[in-house]
Amino acid sequence: MSRLQRLLLGVIALGALAACSKSEEKPPEIIRPVLSVVVEPRTTQVFGFAGSVEPQVSADLAFRLLGRVVARDVNVGDIVSKGTTIAALDPTALELSVQAAKAELSNAEAQFANAAASEERQRQLLATANTTQAVFDAAQQARKAAEASVERAKASLAKSQEQLGYARLFSDFDGVVTAVGAEVGQTVSPGQTVVTVARSDPREAVVDIPDQLTGDLTAGTPFQVILQSLPTIRTEAKLREIAPQAEGSTRTRRVRLTLTDPPQAFRLGSTVTATRMTTVEPTIELPLSALLQRNGSDRVWIVDAQTSSVSTHEIKVASRNGGTFTVAQGLEAGMRVVTAGVHSLTEGQKVKLPAGGAS
Repeated sequence: MSRLQRLLLGVIALGALAACSKSEEKPPEIIRPVLSVVVEPRTTQVFGFAGSVEPQVSADLAFRLLGRVVARDVNVGDIVSKGTTIAALDPTALELSVQAAKAELSNAEAQFANAAASEERQRQLLATANTTQAVFDAAQQARKAAEASVERAKASLAKSQEQLGYARLFSDFDGVVTAVGAEVGQTVSPGQTVVTVARSDPREAVVDIPDQLTGDLTAGTPFQVILQSLPTIRTEAKLREIAPQAEGSTRTRRVRLTLTDPPQAFRLGSTVTATRMTTVEPTIELPLSALLQRNGSDRVWIVDAQTSSVSTHEIKVASRNGGTFTVAQGLEAGMRVVTAGVHSLTEGQKVKLPAGGAS
């Protein structure tokens, strides 16, 4: 074999040896970034309920008499003061009734004066034995009857004057008109609402709360009320009243919350959200994307902070609610759980946590 041939064989052998060593090298391990969360048991729960701002005191004002409305001096949104005339009925018939009662009283007083004078004359005659006791007694009875007629006429006049006063409608407190129920020229019945007046303060939030969430509610229970149009504006409130019976179709109870020094933005009719924070048993809740079902059991991937690798951990699921599930047992506070891509991981695989460690 010539020197050139030996040189070529050596080169071929070195090439084969190099190719063999390259084939034996393992490909570099892929470190996969994952999304994760640290288990933190929830000890409080916040409930929110939509409602509206309403006056705590509101009155439907109505006439006590049948009559035709001749004046209504307010409209919705007007501010009224205590004692201000709001509406009036046609007073003609009532004024005539007062005049008739006055005339009846004058007649009764005249009859009483005549009867009293007759009694006095009979008393003097009886003292001189110029009349009988029976005649005097009759005169005395006539005087008493006339006196009773005067009292009856006075009562009738007072009643007529009171009825005349009912022809004008007043507010018993300062407030704002929230509704009107009759127009000028309309004939209204006794008790028919003409104007609704509400006190501007105190105000309250009225919400409907599911029956199953009202078990521990008592008078004075604190709430926070948020204005839906401007969520940055909020105020505190306390429960004033809760309906004793749940509404049949919705199974909710009407709850009234007295607002504590509410800002002016909490106008009557504003839509609000009443929130309440309650203490609950420590509960672990995770997104449904973290759940891995394998071999008939529920599992999650746990990230080992020291080795930056993942391993499956068997858990028991208490309940599922939309996009989350509640863990009954198997996890402890502080564990880091993978929340996405759980079906593409392998046991012991190296992972990388993004900045912040979770998303």
